Amino acid sequence: MNSQLVMNNIPSVDLADFLSEDKSRKLKFVDEIGKAYEEIGFVSLKNHFLDDALVDDLYSEVKSFFDLPEDIKQGYEIEGLGGQRGYISFGKEHAKGKKEGDLKEFWHFGQEAEADANLIEEYPENVTVKELENFNETGMQAYKMLEKTGIYVLRALALYLELDEFYFDHWAKNGNSILRPIHYPPITEEPKGAVRAGAHGDINLITLLMGASAGGLQVLRKDGEWIDAIPNEDELVINVGDMLERLTNNKLRSTIHRVINPPKEQWDTPRYSIPFFMHPRSEMPLNCLEECIDEEHPKAFEDITAGEFLHQRLVEIGLIKK
Repeated sequence: MNSQLVMNNIPSVDLADFLSEDKSRKLKFVDEIGKAYEEIGFVSLKNHFLDDALVDDLYSEVKSFFDLPEDIKQGYEIEGLGGQRGYISFGKEHAKGKKEGDLKEFWHFGQEAEADANLIEEYPENVTVKELENFNETGMQAYKMLEKTGIYVLRALALYLELDEFYFDHWAKNGNSILRPIHYPPITEEPKGAVRAGAHGDINLITLLMGASAGGLQVLRKDGEWIDAIPNEDELVINVGDMLERLTNNKLRSTIHRVINPPKEQWDTPRYSIPFFMHPRSEMPLNCLEECIDEEHPKAFEDITAGEFLHQRLVEIGLIKK
């Protein structure tokens, strides 16, 4: 891996390598993504399963939703769900340890599990937007393609960690994943300590992000420097979340990142981004893998399930009240 690339931008990897019949190409991908996740916790990924037409349709639907009148949008903000489905209005969420609400509004699509999933928990139903006939269908098509991409990334990481290639499949398929279209509106006055998204680590296993090419996403390097994460237009940015860091006993890094406010001359430009937070089933144990524990790396975390960990973190960021 080019060390100069790591210094100034996140490494780029090609999923076509992993899907190749050529074993050496497949192992090249495994090695590249594994090392990148040990070093900086982020990659940009080309040749994923989202085609351009679906991406264009999704952005069109998302923009149409956020352009709806405030009273209509707020009708889709459902009390008692901890923000897990539907609309979440401006400034509701904040980074862990921060008081100021982030300068964003967003929507949540959630899992629509297969009939034979044998889940021990019941996921909330998705909220249907009556004003936009294609909004929900388009969102869930993108959800499935991002989930499929994420499964392959997790297979590569399983091999890197010397686990069975399909170790994550049962936990991640039908998992409690969330697709979150976000609207960062134009900034109209000097923000008082708030940014579009405060410095944070993600809660989940991995995050797959559409729309990072619009700029603003920054990643905290090991030496304490913030670097811009600038993928090519057709690439997804994929990063390690806290659950995977915990599972791997800090081997793979959940890197702190943020979305900074643009230069003043670009304040009148809205920004849209669409992260897919890949969560496992709630009963997945996040106990540190034996493969990642040795004398130099003693077990760093208590045993916990994914569901318990998620609840703790939703309280900390303000989406669930204690």
